[in-house]
Amino acid sequence: MRRTKVIDALQSTDYGKEITVMGWVRTHRSSKAVDFIALNDGSTIKNIQVVVDAGTVDEETLKQITTGACIGVTGTLVESPAQGQASEVKCQQITIYGLCGNDYPMQKKGQSFEVMRKNAHMRLRTNTFGAVMRIRHNMAMAIHTYFHEHGFFYFHTPLITASDCEGAGNMFQVTTKNLYDLKKDEQGKIIYDDDFFGEQTSLTVSGQLEGELGATALGAIYTFGPTFRAENSNTPRHLAEFWMVEPEVAFLDQEDLMDLEEDFIKYCVRWALDNCKDDLEFLNKMVDKTLIARLEGVLKETFVRLPYTEGINILQQAIKDGRKFEFPCNWGDDLASEHERYLVEEHFKKPVIMTDYPRSFKSFYMKQNTPTEEGNADGPSVGYKGAVAPGPTMQGTDVLFPQIGEIIGGSVREESYDKLMSEVKRRKMDQSHLWWYIDTRRWGSCPHGGFGLGFERLILFVTGMQNIRDVIPFPRTPKNAEF
Repeated sequence: MRRTKVIDALQSTDYGKEITVMGWVRTHRSSKAVDFIALNDGSTIKNIQVVVDAGTVDEETLKQITTGACIGVTGTLVESPAQGQASEVKCQQITIYGLCGNDYPMQKKGQSFEVMRKNAHMRLRTNTFGAVMRIRHNMAMAIHTYFHEHGFFYFHTPLITASDCEGAGNMFQVTTKNLYDLKKDEQGKIIYDDDFFGEQTSLTVSGQLEGELGATALGAIYTFGPTFRAENSNTPRHLAEFWMVEPEVAFLDQEDLMDLEEDFIKYCVRWALDNCKDDLEFLNKMVDKTLIARLEGVLKETFVRLPYTEGINILQQAIKDGRKFEFPCNWGDDLASEHERYLVEEHFKKPVIMTDYPRSFKSFYMKQNTPTEEGNADGPSVGYKGAVAPGPTMQGTDVLFPQIGEIIGGSVREESYDKLMSEVKRRKMDQSHLWWYIDTRRWGSCPHGGFGLGFERLILFVTGMQNIRDVIPFPRTPKNAEF
């Protein structure tokens, strides 16, 4: 069965040629003389119009063709007199593949995103979600293309792990044990000797630690795969299952890392503007009228590089000037999304790369800035461009975007065995599952760094959608694992 995709039919000028198009009915308008059917097969945001003259198709058949029905149409490609489309199909024959009743949840009338989430098995057929999913595909292609062109190797890291990269403990456990008959020791702790892996394992929250091993062998690698966090957060920015892009590079410093972050994100935005024009124009009209201007603005601006200490000073001055925030923002506090967005959207009005965060809320593997008091590892630090902080800071490099907040979290990694071990001991971390990671600092260690990009957060920014559950086909959130 040979068919022509709707996107190809709309672009064709081979008028007079017989073609067959197949897809799902968006609308069907009838009159005594002619019927008009808008057909879409997912290949483009645009529908192709099918013109059915009276007598061409049995009237009873036409009555069955409602919104959502799946049909095939054979007819002649003709030049369209209608504004906004070059081609349409003059129908000769219709084949019905699947009828759709009046209880079809995705009717032409507007549906709220909340209603569509409850019908996630059908929402992909709507214009909005079709556009989002095509853009999602294009962003994945942009990511692979960027890293391939820049000499990175695609590196697969495990989904099942015995280590907690972030140290937060919010992980989904993986086990084959009988949960109704768990063996425990004298202290009441579960014995894992008889489990599949012989030890406690979980779904990964990040491929970074293993990615570092790849970078110290291949020079530059990136991972791109699903990650999992059992964090009980019902916010528009959190998912329990999401995709992460994590490059790791040997022999780069903090400034090199920031250059990579900015170049990479601009490449992805440029790709969207170049390859997703129709979908972006639709979302710009229906979802966010500032979307395209905001994307274009990212390409024009040089990202601000802002030490955390300077950022805190700006926020505290804003408070003095009357700006109210829900959460505190003193030195040592982990900034909330409202603080990040203030810096990006109101103060600088451009993307910001925030650097040199306090050690207190950053991960153990980050490189610590040099203390100003020699020999005092807990004293003040000299951060990027000489900014003096009142306490120890790490060489973090987080990219903050308008409407999103943090879109990239990165850092230079600590390459010194002694310094890494000192931080592990200071935090009283269990070394039994990290010995292999610590070994990389014993044998041929090198300066290196990398970042993690939340793929869904990138899609949020590029599409203008407001809830992260609407940029992944089937969201996994607390109390929700349907579809």
